[in-house]
Amino acid sequence: MNKDKYRDFDKRIGCLQFCFLAFIVSLLIYLFLVQIFDIRHYRERAKTQRASKIFVLRGEILDRNGFKLAVDETSFDVYAHKKYYDYTPEELADKLYPYIGGDKNLLLQRLSANEGVALIKKSIPRKAADGIRALRLREISLEVKNKRAYPQGSLASHVLGYYNADADVAAGIEYIAKGYLEYIDKNITHEKTPNGDLIYNLTTNPEDVSAPIKGKTLTLTIDSAVQHICEKYLYSSMQKTHAIRGAVIVMDPNNGEILALAAYPYYDPNNYNKYSLLEMKNWALTDVYPPGSTFKIITVASAFINGKINKNTQILDTGKIKIGWWEIQNHDYVNGKAPGLIDLVYLFQHSSNVASVKVAQKMDDQEFYDTLEMFNFGQKTGIDLPAESAGILPKPKNWDAATHGSMGYGYGTSVTAIQMAAAVSAIANGGEWITPHVIKYDKKEAEEKIIRRRIMTPEMSKDLTDILVESIDRSKSIARMKDFRLAAKTGTSRRPKDNGVGYTNKMYTSMVGYLPASDPKILIYIVIDSAKGDVWGSTVAAPIFKDIATELAKIMNLTPDRKVPLDIK
Repeated sequence: MNKDKYRDFDKRIGCLQFCFLAFIVSLLIYLFLVQIFDIRHYRERAKTQRASKIFVLRGEILDRNGFKLAVDETSFDVYAHKKYYDYTPEELADKLYPYIGGDKNLLLQRLSANEGVALIKKSIPRKAADGIRALRLREISLEVKNKRAYPQGSLASHVLGYYNADADVAAGIEYIAKGYLEYIDKNITHEKTPNGDLIYNLTTNPEDVSAPIKGKTLTLTIDSAVQHICEKYLYSSMQKTHAIRGAVIVMDPNNGEILALAAYPYYDPNNYNKYSLLEMKNWALTDVYPPGSTFKIITVASAFINGKINKNTQILDTGKIKIGWWEIQNHDYVNGKAPGLIDLVYLFQHSSNVASVKVAQKMDDQEFYDTLEMFNFGQKTGIDLPAESAGILPKPKNWDAATHGSMGYGYGTSVTAIQMAAAVSAIANGGEWITPHVIKYDKKEAEEKIIRRRIMTPEMSKDLTDILVESIDRSKSIARMKDFRLAAKTGTSRRPKDNGVGYTNKMYTSMVGYLPASDPKILIYIVIDSAKGDVWGSTVAAPIFKDIATELAKIMNLTPDRKVPLDIK
């Protein structure tokens, strides 16, 4: 009996010994495989822990002529690692002070801080960083960083936007083109020691780590000279009229390229955090307003497209008209004055509200609405900038007679400045609506990103252009040009209340036009919000239009298209 017990016990002990031996052998084999063959990829994981992507600078942003609008400036943050101190804080302060400067007592205080890693100084220049590196202090490390800089200050700020590398926040083209500006065609990583120094191995490419890698350079359609002229005269107008804000858009109507987009108030993207969101908002894209009489161009064009009128059409202008509950009258209607039968030149020359209403009435609700949609009202233009508004174009089922009539002279709808510029460009270029854009695309990109949509025939476009030119020539408009045929129209509209119900006593004043009318090269659209004094499109917007058009004709070397100069007195 006892022998059987001992025998069972010996068997159990033997099994335990075998299991233990097998465990030891397995553990040795596993450790061998891990150490020699790295089956758990610990080497790669260790590399990953001390590896980081190479520092990438954002690409530059250039204007159409190669003028630098946005660049990356490299700077360095200085850190102290207390556990590696070989010198006292006082000795370190003496060594670092020539490169860091500032308050030496504050520098000593930071070096003495009871922190494992202490930030000593932010954003020192490369020259100072090189000097600190030459000291070979293992307790001091440098972290490279980029700061976005805008060499031209506030020029084209609402187009460029801003970029903050620390928070990775952006606006404007900096936001839209982030992927492009930061694009590199290879994924470059490197290994660092805890002290921040590079670890070179057989796979390290010295070219990749010797200088910062830069993203792609982006070229805009903006012309800095044109932009400067627009901003200069817009600012002058703001000071003179004490307006709240203003915007100027200059386009090439033949391809949709924006040569200038100025929105006042301006801001400096180098110090964007000092400005309010209202100041930084590109309101030429985001805010809507009733366009007023500049919209009469669109009304007449719509009637042309629908075959309701032609260049010889005459309209009975009664001076005032009542539509449903709404009475409409001309701005010059006094004591029953009515011009009677008028042509389209007279309609534009005298900005007849009554005639515009009657032109609109020649189309039914659906016809008028569909044509306005063709001009891209009530929808975004697709410009390559963020935060664009679609504007407001009520569906025809919600129109009544008053809505339809007021639409004819620029009140039934609300538009953005970029919508108006793009819509009138479609008339200027012979009848083709083109997506407005600020990025200079190559041919292949343009085919993908830019929409071209024919909305009227070249003959209709020419007839309407000739009518607009003659209306300006017959008038006493300050915008008339001696050597250039100008197709243009001014506008004035009441500013809606902030709650959208009713109107204030403030005005939007505007002017849109293109030249040379025989072969348009530029379209200019100007809108001014809440000017003071004698407030009309002809008194507020027209003078700045004339100044800008005159300057642009010179610097762009436009060819005059008048055979006989206009006699302007």
